[in-house]
Amino acid sequence: MRYMVMSGTSDATKVIKFLHEDKNNYIIATTVTDYGAEIAKSAGANEVISKALREEDFIKVIGEKNIEALIDATHPFASVATETAISSCQKAGIRYIRYERASTILPESDLIIKVATFEDAAAKAKELLVNKEDKIMHLAGVMRLKTTVDQIDANKVIARVLPNNFSITKTLECGVPAENIIAMQGTYSKELNMALMKEYNVSAIITKESGESGGAETKINAALELDIPTILVLRPEIKELENHDVVRSIEELEKII
Repeated sequence: MRYMVMSGTSDATKVIKFLHEDKNNYIIATTVTDYGAEIAKSAGANEVISKALREEDFIKVIGEKNIEALIDATHPFASVATETAISSCQKAGIRYIRYERASTILPESDLIIKVATFEDAAAKAKELLVNKEDKIMHLAGVMRLKTTVDQIDANKVIARVLPNNFSITKTLECGVPAENIIAMQGTYSKELNMALMKEYNVSAIITKESGESGGAETKINAALELDIPTILVLRPEIKELENHDVVRSIEELEKII
């Protein structure tokens, strides 16, 4: 089989490694960064396209490379990419499969403030930062950081981002001072998250409902342990997925391909 895997997440890495086990498979991975391309290649992708693709680009690659199925393993918040992929597969006449990480298991707590958008999250954070010394820890990704600093003084924002040039440069461009940048990669224990929140003496956190593989649960539980409010951006609903296969594990994927 010839597969296209929309990658850039830890879930996509699992998918590529699984498909690579069958040497008869040919895997083309798509990412939006060179860093993501390196990970996809090391996971076993035969070919990598490291740029954002429009619908016409998807259709062209599907035709030229004789792709038989597309597996969308992008982040749950990459709704535009998912919608574009679904439309492209329909027009190209190939199968679309969504690999979506399981949802975050949320405890019951008044300290969890659920919002629909990142703009709403920033507005709620602004309400919570009532004292001069109050700070917010931004744990929702560098691409969402500008939305926060558009409403909040960047000096009050502690940003945890990936330790690469793109993320750090983007954070500095948003006005966040260097001493407020935590450059780390991976998901972390509740204890480490608690230590960082205490070290920076934050008054609240902004995160997104990214699931267990995105580390959402340990971030939220760390904040709750410290009685710190969590502003949680919920996943967008994608209606186009209703008529397509959605799997949440490699075992489920194996059963349908």
